Amino acid sequence: MSNDNQQTKNPEEVVQIRRCACVVKGGRRFSFTALVVVGDNDGSVGWGYGKGNEVPIAVDKAVKNANQSMKKYPALTTTVPHEVIGRYGASKVVLIPALPGTGIIAGGCVRAVVESAGVTDILTKSFGSNNPANLVKATFNALSKLRTKEDIQRLRGVEI
Repeated sequence: MSNDNQQTKNPEEVVQIRRCACVVKGGRRFSFTALVVVGDNDGSVGWGYGKGNEVPIAVDKAVKNANQSMKKYPALTTTVPHEVIGRYGASKVVLIPALPGTGIIAGGCVRAVVESAGVTDILTKSFGSNNPANLVKATFNALSKLRTKEDIQRLRGVEI
């Protein structure tokens, strides 16, 4: 098995592909960008952005970038432990815990992140800008603010 296959063993989810046109003497020259989310369905998730002259090249670069930026979020189980708000730019995402069997109630960008992280029951709402890149970053900001019950007890020095 090659080294490339070992890096991409995590399932990737393509959030967005954009096409950019550069007008040259002979016509238009297209380039592509890809926004990808990669996770192991066990609390580790990362995002990446890649550019290339063809879609597969852009996606491969984005996956490689996402694997490098993967981070473990230990507070994640089947749902989030508490309500949390994440912000990035003009985007705002609210993650709300849900009872088992609820499923993932989320838009495409936020859904890609929480599914890749292994969350199965969650309610979400996004406010402000619906730019996919900013929504993904706002979701990661919200995930980084999550705390477990044990963390709170340790930080406050009290029993909950």
